[in-house]
Amino acid sequence: MTSRQRSAESNSLSPRRRTVVKAAAATAVLAAPLAAALPARAADEAPAFLHGVASGDPLPDGILLWTRVTPTTEAVPGSGLGPDTEVGWVVAKDKAFTTVVAKGSVTATAASDHTVKADVRGLTPATDYWFRFSAGGTESPAARTRTAPASDAAVANLRFGVVSCANWEAGYFSSYRHLAARGDLDAWLHLGDYIYEYGSGEYGTRDTVVRQHAPAHEILTLADYRIRHGKYKTDPDLKALHAVAPVVAIWDDHEFANDAWSGGAENHTEGTEGAWSARQAAAKQAYFEWMPVRPAIAGTTYRRLRFGKLADLSLLDLRSFRSQQVAVGNGSVDDPDRTLTGRAQLDWLKAGLKSSDTTWRLVGNSVMISPFAIGSLSADLLKPLAELLGLPKEGLALNTDQWDGYTDDRRELLAHLRSHAIRNTVFLTGDIHMAWANDVPVDAGTYPLSASAATEFVVTSVTSDNLDDLLKVPQGTVTALAAPVIQVANRHVHWVDTDRHGYGVLDITAERAQMDYYVLSDKTKANATSSWARSYRTRTGTQKVERTYTPV
Repeated sequence: MTSRQRSAESNSLSPRRRTVVKAAAATAVLAAPLAAALPARAADEAPAFLHGVASGDPLPDGILLWTRVTPTTEAVPGSGLGPDTEVGWVVAKDKAFTTVVAKGSVTATAASDHTVKADVRGLTPATDYWFRFSAGGTESPAARTRTAPASDAAVANLRFGVVSCANWEAGYFSSYRHLAARGDLDAWLHLGDYIYEYGSGEYGTRDTVVRQHAPAHEILTLADYRIRHGKYKTDPDLKALHAVAPVVAIWDDHEFANDAWSGGAENHTEGTEGAWSARQAAAKQAYFEWMPVRPAIAGTTYRRLRFGKLADLSLLDLRSFRSQQVAVGNGSVDDPDRTLTGRAQLDWLKAGLKSSDTTWRLVGNSVMISPFAIGSLSADLLKPLAELLGLPKEGLALNTDQWDGYTDDRRELLAHLRSHAIRNTVFLTGDIHMAWANDVPVDAGTYPLSASAATEFVVTSVTSDNLDDLLKVPQGTVTALAAPVIQVANRHVHWVDTDRHGYGVLDITAERAQMDYYVLSDKTKANATSSWARSYRTRTGTQKVERTYTPV
């Protein structure tokens, strides 16, 4: 993600690299941080399924199932303790499990933090299933999942929840609860920043830690990342969403460290915080242990899923291969030797988009691809926007952590879409803590006279700071002032909401792809309500966004 890591107040109180005690000074067996990652339970309750169950990466004939078992009271996340434990799994056509279609077992070990996955195959396409796990006479909660349509199926409709950027300390995950309550999702997409790496209070929370994460220090080691993932998986709203639909997830930077790139990160000091290679490896290991993700290529999250003839979904990894971000205003953003995707991934993406025979080509994209110029914002708005995006406060119009910082990759990709007349490409994006509906122009400087090569729907954050949080003003205040200026400077932007938190629901038919944007009443309230804010769609063949006035 961008350099949005601290509030203005915390920046004034501390240097760029914080002097808090890091994880190297706190071992994984400390009782307090480990215990904080788990809900309280009695000593005789083991084994237990304290972190819920989940499914992900649906295929026409299969689904990936996930859980974490706590075999003994001391075998908490990151501890490295606990015996090998056989975990059974079962899949049925009904919630009562009277019609079992598949079952088996896997072994949970301390080597994998007692997480387990079952890659179940032989299932029927486009079908709801129920599954659960068991160990030592204890059964997990039952959960619903769904397979993808057959590859050659004529699919009338698909519906996905879309989320990103969930900072535990900034509020409650009500977006997940409201998506779970819908009961109509084929799957949900998490576009990155499922967890955050910072120490307690180090990331923007309007100066109030709503609820403290674990461990309290910045996460650096494998044990640290496991503890943080474990803490997130105790959230009731997150567990509820995992229990009703499969997730399709990619990572962004905060699963590692802020503004991560292939050789380091803004929020990592080589030496003082160990080697970046070790930290990156630890973060990746914990992610694949704790997430129901099936990596097509080891160590990355780029892969492709197909949903009948209606849509395929290309999922990107924009952290593992990228060149280091450059300083704003540095002409090297156009350097063809610098890359966001890496050569192999960009070639893979281009080939997949060209060969696709589906109606829609969706791209799960962790940072905004549409170009963004700030325009003539007033100083009082420019400074918090610069803080959020990691821009210099004098206001140069570029965010080098997004595709804007790697213009040659973007130029090549958009030229590929145009030269091969590839239609109906829709980028689905998170990261920026704002909601956007964009055309993706070939030449932003001459748009709308130049062509639009694709469209982009950007979802806001679940809880992470946006502009009204940074300014500590009522929700919606900044959008009223900033959005018109942003749109004047960026004519391909149909809508931007700089302030509110929430989620999206993407509904796809052969005729159109529509994003319904929902917002929360108050991220700091566990019972926050949800309301529809706006809807935008792109109609087949147009490569342009238009407003529509009712949600699906």
